[in-house]
Amino acid sequence: MPEKGNRKSAPSKVVVGSEVWLEDPEVAWIDADVLEINEPNIKVKCSNGKELEINASNVYPKDPEFPKNGVDDMTKLAYLHEPGVLQNLKSRYCCDEIYTYTGNILIAVNPFKRIPQLYEKDIMAKYKGASLGELSPHPYAIAHAAYKQMVNEKISQSILVSGESGAGKTESTKNLMQYLAFMGGRPSEEGRRSVEQQVLESNPVLEAFGNAKTVRNNNSSRFGKFVEIQFNELGRISGAAIRTYLLERSRVCQVSDPERNYHCFYMLCSAPPEESQKFKVGDPKTFHYLNQSNFFKLSGVDESEEYLATRKAMDVVGISSDEQDAIFRVVAAILHLGNIEFTKGSEPDSSQPKDDQSRFHLTTAAELFMCDKTALEDSFTNRVIVTRGESIKKCLDPTAAAISRDAFAKIVYSKLFDWLVNKINNSIGQDSDSKFFIGVLDIYGFESFKTNSFEQFCINLTNEKLQQHFNQHVFKMEQEEYTREEINWSYIKFEDNQDILDLIEKKPGGILALLDEACMFPRSTHETFAEKLYQTFKDHKRFAKPKLAKTDFTICHYAGDVTYQSEFFLDKNKDYVVSEHQALLNASKCSFVAHLFPPVAEEAAKSSKFSSIGLMFKQQLQALLETLSHTEPHYVRCVKPNNLLKPDIFENQNILQQLRCGGVMEAIRISTAGFPTRKSFSDFVERFKILAPDAVKKCDDEIKCAKMLLEKAKLEGYQIGKTKVFLRAGQMAELDAYRTQVLGISASKIQTKYRSYTAHKKYILLRNAALPIQTICRGEVARAHFQHRRKVAATVAIQKSTRMFLKAKAYRSLCDSAIRIQSSIRGLSATSKYLQARLADAAIVLQAQCRKDLVHLPYLKTQKAALTTQSVCRALFAQGELNKLRLAAKDTGVLKDAKTKLEQELKDLASQLEQEKQARADMEEAKNQEIAKLQSFLNEITQYPIREDGAAEIEIGQLPKPEEIPITGNETIDKLTAENVKLKYMASALQRKFDEAHKLCEERSQQARDAESMVIELKTSMQSLQEKLCDIECEDLILRQQVMMQPSGSMMSQDQENGQQESQGAGQVKRYNSGSRRSMNEKQNEQVEALLGAVKKELGFSSHGKPIATFIIYKSLLHWKLFEAERTSVFDRVIQMIGSAIEKEHDNRHLSYWLSTTSTLVFLLHKSLCPAPQKGSSPSLFGRMTQGFKSSSFGDSIVRHVEAKYPALLFKQQLTAYVEKIYAIIRDNLKKDLAPLLSACIEAPNHSPPPSGHWESIIQCLNGMLNVFKECHVPPVLVQKIFTEAFSYINVRLFNSLLQHQECCTFKNGEYLNSGFAELEQWCSKTTTEFVGSSMEELQHTKQAVGFLIIPQKSKIGYDELTTKLCPVLSVQQHHRLCTFYSDDNNCGTVTPEVISNLKVLMKSAADTESKAYLLKDNSSVPFSTEDINHSLHERDFADMKPSGELLENPDFQFLLE
Repeated sequence: MPEKGNRKSAPSKVVVGSEVWLEDPEVAWIDADVLEINEPNIKVKCSNGKELEINASNVYPKDPEFPKNGVDDMTKLAYLHEPGVLQNLKSRYCCDEIYTYTGNILIAVNPFKRIPQLYEKDIMAKYKGASLGELSPHPYAIAHAAYKQMVNEKISQSILVSGESGAGKTESTKNLMQYLAFMGGRPSEEGRRSVEQQVLESNPVLEAFGNAKTVRNNNSSRFGKFVEIQFNELGRISGAAIRTYLLERSRVCQVSDPERNYHCFYMLCSAPPEESQKFKVGDPKTFHYLNQSNFFKLSGVDESEEYLATRKAMDVVGISSDEQDAIFRVVAAILHLGNIEFTKGSEPDSSQPKDDQSRFHLTTAAELFMCDKTALEDSFTNRVIVTRGESIKKCLDPTAAAISRDAFAKIVYSKLFDWLVNKINNSIGQDSDSKFFIGVLDIYGFESFKTNSFEQFCINLTNEKLQQHFNQHVFKMEQEEYTREEINWSYIKFEDNQDILDLIEKKPGGILALLDEACMFPRSTHETFAEKLYQTFKDHKRFAKPKLAKTDFTICHYAGDVTYQSEFFLDKNKDYVVSEHQALLNASKCSFVAHLFPPVAEEAAKSSKFSSIGLMFKQQLQALLETLSHTEPHYVRCVKPNNLLKPDIFENQNILQQLRCGGVMEAIRISTAGFPTRKSFSDFVERFKILAPDAVKKCDDEIKCAKMLLEKAKLEGYQIGKTKVFLRAGQMAELDAYRTQVLGISASKIQTKYRSYTAHKKYILLRNAALPIQTICRGEVARAHFQHRRKVAATVAIQKSTRMFLKAKAYRSLCDSAIRIQSSIRGLSATSKYLQARLADAAIVLQAQCRKDLVHLPYLKTQKAALTTQSVCRALFAQGELNKLRLAAKDTGVLKDAKTKLEQELKDLASQLEQEKQARADMEEAKNQEIAKLQSFLNEITQYPIREDGAAEIEIGQLPKPEEIPITGNETIDKLTAENVKLKYMASALQRKFDEAHKLCEERSQQARDAESMVIELKTSMQSLQEKLCDIECEDLILRQQVMMQPSGSMMSQDQENGQQESQGAGQVKRYNSGSRRSMNEKQNEQVEALLGAVKKELGFSSHGKPIATFIIYKSLLHWKLFEAERTSVFDRVIQMIGSAIEKEHDNRHLSYWLSTTSTLVFLLHKSLCPAPQKGSSPSLFGRMTQGFKSSSFGDSIVRHVEAKYPALLFKQQLTAYVEKIYAIIRDNLKKDLAPLLSACIEAPNHSPPPSGHWESIIQCLNGMLNVFKECHVPPVLVQKIFTEAFSYINVRLFNSLLQHQECCTFKNGEYLNSGFAELEQWCSKTTTEFVGSSMEELQHTKQAVGFLIIPQKSKIGYDELTTKLCPVLSVQQHHRLCTFYSDDNNCGTVTPEVISNLKVLMKSAADTESKAYLLKDNSSVPFSTEDINHSLHERDFADMKPSGELLENPDFQFLLE
């Protein structure tokens, strides 16, 4: 539809970088950025990426500081134009904010969905007493403003609700009436409903008979309704009246697809079977008045239930059961009338029912009307024409009969609807004494379809009249605003739409007058009527004739041009009752039907003058405007966001057209004619202080600052009010352009400084890089020069050495020649002397040899004989010994006997140990018995005679004898003296028994200590015997090896010394064995020292994230077979090393490394160590060798299953304790880090606004700890436990602060904590469940308490809802403390005294009523076991581990690479 030119002028100044709006055929308006300015065009880049060049006068400025969720009042917009209004409505609609003000006009966008907590009674109570604009926009605010103004000023009010079909007018009207009933209602009398209840409950009846489905709305009101709610002087509702306008009667007979007829027809067809049979109705597809459209069923609506609900609503408004039956009988009769078809009769131009089916429906309709069937048929097929003095009966052809039938149906339905309205009014009752009222007008909006007939013409006339009233009201509001602000407004011009109203209703030349004139002439047709319009209004600027149209005409309305089709204008304007129809139904046997058509005066019956629908409507409209003119109007403009009738769809073009049709843009045009931009002084100065920042700083008065800024911008025509700055159209754009220029200049300066800084920084970097290069180059040159000088010096040295070498060589050659000559001479002399001496010696030797041979030959013979004898003897003896040794090697009986003896000794020692234990138990039992005896003795001691108790003391003279007790004669003194002596006797006896018991106890204790020392000695003896057994087995093995390896022939060649060595063999074996053990221990100590030294350093982690130190320790202990050792100190040294390594309790990374190392080592020990065999059943040497062989070839996994001895099991327990200790230290460190941050969060309510950095610090702290855990590969199960305890600590601190500090128990602090929990929850979701698990569940106490703090309207919270839904985790004391400690800082109220009293009763009956029972306690126990660690790790993670470090260079640790 073409748009009316009611927009404001374009901005006068646009600069590069400005944000603007320009028209778009798809989305109406699209935002863009200005790239270039080429007068008069500008180049822009749209938000969809397109670049366009457009005239600068066709763009509108966009507010760069437009809030994300829009503003609740259009007058607060910086730019009041179409795109600004559209953007604001869309922003609010996306946030489910469907209501927006334009001044005191409410714009309601239909959400097509139920928005929770929007129309509850607590919302009504919230708006009660609030001024318009104080709370968010709502129909309740408009209704309250009208009610308040009526009560205060004693002036009647009216609320005009308008909008197109489907925009939600009816629902808005219901909401307005509900609030008026809430404000002005009073308790109903017994057995009778109140006036407001009847008004509200009449809506279902009127909707059933006056609403229908259209293309745009499933429940469209097809009539206008003005509801007067009458009030008495006290502001209470005293009466009401409903007036209706222009019911769409043509819909009864004509329905276009896909619309429907009125709801009541479909309800009746879906009525219960007994009702359907009574009224003879059924499937709606069988009725002509309903099957003209193919749409019969509304989705989500049960017509049968709606029928019952309508009848129930009729009961409420006072319609009796008989009247209800009569009403639906008339409705059913109308349906049957539509199925009567006519065909030609026997006479010319006559007609009759077509067939039996038509006659059946005719008979049924007559029965339902309770009238004569023949008379009903004649009223359709004949017409009586009254002339002067006579009546002429004329037959009607089938077409005319069908028209008569439809006219009959329409007039019957119209009369029925009017009767319902009158009945409701009579039931409600009007207050004739009422002084004022509030009228709610639910009127149809401006309509423009493809085919626009007489109904649209009348509807648009109504909207033109109401728009004139609306424009006058808006202009009046503008005047009041200007007067209130004391500004000059006399030059503002205002355009009216009076010319359109004159075109339509002016007499005698208006369209309505011409239509009535045409209707009075029988021969007039729509062609002649259209031709008359063309001739009369050919020069009128608001009237036009469409091209290629013969009978259509176009009127330029305020909302746009509408083309009307005049074909049915004449027929629809005629309203008269055929006298036959009137007489027929007046004679009905049904009193209800007869009452619908009362008898007409004879003169009126004879009159054939028609009654003009247009004139009647004009009179009703004039009466309505007269009523509205005496009231103070309020406006609600309803908008339909889309034609699909679906939620969350915002169609810009459609909504913009509705805003134009609803007059919203017209109101904006009026505002634009004056001062469309209004800013408070504070907002204006805050936005434009950048234009003169120094002047603003010096000025304290905001008004002076605003004037100074306006003068700085050199604007004219603005006005300064009392509280606001009023700007003319376009001036805001000029200020924004000026502001953009200032910001651009400032940005250029910032860029200049930044570029200077970056260039200087780059220069410094280059200079810093050049200096090292220059230094390196100078160094290279210097080194080359030094090298050259060094070579020269070396050359000189070589030359000197060469010369010296040559001289020395010549000198040595000369010396050698001289020495050789001298030695030759001396050699010749010495040789001659030597030869002589040698000859003498040879002679002596020959002599000596001869003498020896002569003596030695006999001796050799004797010696040979002796040696032969000795060898034979030794061979025989050795052979015997060899046989003994072989027998001993084959038979191990001796060793077994020794072993058996040792085992028997062990058993004897074990039995002695058991006997000692039994004896110790017997001693304990005897001790207990003795104590019992002493106790019984103490009980019996008072029963002993005095003489027996103190006999010993009497004998030694310490106590007097009873006969020696002096008697004074005073009975009292004598009695006391006797009792005193008796007590001395008893004390003496008790002391003696106590000494005996003490002595016996010391003897028993000494026996127990002797038994314990004996047990310790037995254990030591048993340990030494086991070591001896191991030594014997080792000696046995060595002897076997020596015997098997020694050859038998060697003993035959041994001499006497070898014989002596054999006798000493056993002693040498023992000395070698003990020495080898000492060397092995020393070597093992060296290896342990090397291992501990390497492990103290952090060796890092494998590719699977497992500590290398764990791998090295475990494999070393496994290789050295320490897990199977009965005694070893290696485990204690490893534990001492770990204890010294974790002395840095504040280094979380170091502690995390050792937590990872020790926990994985515990896992490997758990997988490896198996329980040792029973005591006394030590495995044999072969068994241990077999077990070692199996454990050394287990496969690829490093885990080996061994039978652990006591030291290994004790080592595992100590290591587990260290894991728990390190865990506790890290946990406490994290709590210490969180403590000051949580204290800052607790103190946050003392600051305004609360700082938000504390939660970021907490998350940084948690992130830092998590990164340390990830870096050190701590098992995730331990990380989960630590973070769970940290969150539990946060929960305890924050929850206790809420219950201890009243300034923390507020709505404001609840929102602050809720925002912090949202950040924590976001952090947990990013961190994955592997590390944090379900830590957020630890905050449930505080989260539920915060949920209570931030919930609105706490007074509506009941005890059950508080304890079971809102805060189910909290105890009774905690509930009571929270409710009584809460401080209402947001006007949300607090819980009712009833809830607090219930909590007090439960507290009295509860057991834990301590003063601090409501506080939480921090649990410091270790919440995990070794099983948790074992389940979280896997053996396969250690399969491919490769060690690293210095140990690999040690040849003793090469087994780590295996």
